[in-house]
Amino acid sequence: MNDERLFNLKRTGIVLIIVGVFGFVLYLYFVGLNEVVDEIRQADPFYYSLAFAAMVLSVAFYSLTWHRLLRILSVKSSFLKVFQFIWVGSFVDLLVPAESISGDISRVYLMSKESGDDAGKVVASVVGHRVLAMTITLAGLVISSLYFVFRYHPPLLVMEFIGIIGAGTLVSVILIFYFSKRREATDKVVNWIIGVLVWFSRGRWKFEGLRNSAEKLLKAFHEGIDNLSIRPSRLVLPVSLAIIAWLLDLLIAVFVFHALSTSISFSKIVIVYSISVAIQNAPIGIPGEVGVLDIIMATLYTLLGVPIVVSGGATILIRFLTLWGRLLIGGLNVQWLGIKGIKPSSATPELISK
Repeated sequence: MNDERLFNLKRTGIVLIIVGVFGFVLYLYFVGLNEVVDEIRQADPFYYSLAFAAMVLSVAFYSLTWHRLLRILSVKSSFLKVFQFIWVGSFVDLLVPAESISGDISRVYLMSKESGDDAGKVVASVVGHRVLAMTITLAGLVISSLYFVFRYHPPLLVMEFIGIIGAGTLVSVILIFYFSKRREATDKVVNWIIGVLVWFSRGRWKFEGLRNSAEKLLKAFHEGIDNLSIRPSRLVLPVSLAIIAWLLDLLIAVFVFHALSTSISFSKIVIVYSISVAIQNAPIGIPGEVGVLDIIMATLYTLLGVPIVVSGGATILIRFLTLWGRLLIGGLNVQWLGIKGIKPSSATPELISK
């Protein structure tokens, strides 16, 4: 990617973020912007600092999960590098309008370059990592939703929304499992993707060359997936670490509501968090889903019984950490890794050649 295209991508991302922020501010204006601002001003800084600590610790345990999966696949890397690459992946996810996909690609590239191992094994670790996170989120959504439905009898609209998000997440997990275990199905998808790339490149890339590189990558990937599934007992620690990361992510909202002196049931927090993650994992073309996700979060909290002013204030405080905080820390890690000579602009050619 040349500098001009990279600049245009960044400029487009910034414009979309500004539009998203404006949309959310407009939403708050109709809700009661002054009241929301007053609510935020009264937030307890102690509990909000705990929310920040929970955010950082969540990323740390998320990194530990990936680090353990890499070790199972004999991919050697220090925890510090894994921690940095997770931040970078989060930064790319939030900035580039192809969320979850772009961050995973950046992690695969960086780890392959750092470790010198076959990219297929790294891809297997990233896919395994994502499946773990999605499965835990889905389980949390199902359990909390069942409890919430029987306890509070919510409006039909809320139940339908929860059902749609849960079904979508379940389908995603099943598809990932299917393509990870069925080599022939993966081959068909890869051949189709290569055909599209060759067509768009107008003959600059050759099908057979890309196919040979993809064969090596897929072979290592499926071997890695098989390695992860041969001895399930080795996954006990990664699963435990992933659950801790998930709980710490939930604590961000718990501490924010404590900071606003508002009582809210844990099940409601799990529901809003699970739906938010599902929306973030869908590449809808808006960096960080700024505006869209904020409005959905605030609306969901309101539908679940939280006063509308508190919902708006809590959403701003949560997103300040989970969006802007992660963008800042991720950006700092991008700059640090840039000083060390890692340049993602050449990611595609190097990754294919491995």
